Amino acid sequence: MSRFFWVRHGPTHARAMVGWTDLPADLSDGARLARLAAHLPRDALVISSDLIRARATAEAIAGPRPRLPDDPDLREIHFGAWEMQGFDSVAEPAALRAFWDRPGALRAPGGESWDDLSARTGRAVARLLAAHPGRDIVAVAHMGTILTQVQAARRQRAFEALAQKIDNLSVTELHWQGGGWRAAAINHCP
Repeated sequence: MSRFFWVRHGPTHARAMVGWTDLPADLSDGARLARLAAHLPRDALVISSDLIRARATAEAIAGPRPRLPDDPDLREIHFGAWEMQGFDSVAEPAALRAFWDRPGALRAPGGESWDDLSARTGRAVARLLAAHPGRDIVAVAHMGTILTQVQAARRQRAFEALAQKIDNLSVTELHWQGGGWRAAAINHCP
């Protein structure tokens, strides 16, 4: 069995759609970071998205755990023209509403679809499972990235997965057993 401990990066405090914009995380709550680090398996491998908010969070909780190279396939969804805009400021409100109401093949202008994000994240997970069979892996990533894996584990539609809350510095624990995923914990805040 392989266990993935998906950790959402520290908060950015942005009030906009933040995908590939490289904003730093607020990691000032040392006690919370210490509780998070203590909750994670001591012998786990640690990997993160290559965006600074995920990288810095991974460094803050890794401790003596082995650190794998950052993986850009673990990035958040790319919002394209909607990047860093508030929901009320997008020029195409009907397109934005459809993007969230019918996630799947719809893309933000110049960005990615939910299906694109799911495929990209799935490739990263498959590489990790193949390279490190039976290992515990702490993957520090983003809300959308984590939700693609919740969707896979629960065998849900994308719309149902998007209804799940994933807090900053929370842990979503998924187990890979015999060719399938099982959700052990979702949005656990140690």
